[in-house]
Amino acid sequence: MPSRAHIQQAFSAAVPVMLGYVAIGIPCGILCDSIGLDALQALLMSIVFYSGAGQFMVPNMYLTGAPAASIIASVSFVNSRQMLYSAYFAPFAEGVSKRVAFLFAATVTDESYGVSAARFQEGDWSIGRALMVNLFSQSSWALSNFFGVLIGAAIGIPLNIAAFAMTSIFICLLVTQKMTSANIVAAVVAMIGVYVCKLAGLGGPAILIGAVAGVAVALVYCTLRERAVAQKGSSR
Repeated sequence: MPSRAHIQQAFSAAVPVMLGYVAIGIPCGILCDSIGLDALQALLMSIVFYSGAGQFMVPNMYLTGAPAASIIASVSFVNSRQMLYSAYFAPFAEGVSKRVAFLFAATVTDESYGVSAARFQEGDWSIGRALMVNLFSQSSWALSNFFGVLIGAAIGIPLNIAAFAMTSIFICLLVTQKMTSANIVAAVVAMIGVYVCKLAGLGGPAILIGAVAGVAVALVYCTLRERAVAQKGSSR
């Protein structure tokens, strides 16, 4: 049983994430309402399928008429980063029960990863407190989605505005990234890929193809750049 002090530490660390999730969870709930999900369904999805970007993608791609296979593939690709987060925390989870480790890995997100990674580097942190950060954050996200659906049902947000929610979130994510040359290459190639796919009539898998193309080209770019730097260094 976690001590009161540990709960307070975890809650204090999670508060910024929780507030941020209110800001984006309500629009996600409004978007879920636009495809016919009720508040309880949105709440349940936030509990069993805890993925901010993925939850935005599902209704947004549904509104564009994307097939189910394309939605599943796109969301799976976006969520593949979760494996890297779990791998990073694996050394800190030694000696922790499998149930706790599984629950922690299933509830870590971009934001809670950043919080707990920093705390582990500082020391005096544990998987138990990191798990509470995850659960506090998830509770905020789930409740925000729940109330977002209620707000969407009461106000009646037009579908074209709701459909733009995913685009606006990706724009926010893009502008908050560090503008390295690799990130710029990935973003430009991804946008071109999506545009070309839509011109070719491949609107369904456009996001998936564009994202894969952007990541692949950025990786090739980084590899070539590292080789060029290494060759330049060896020639001196």
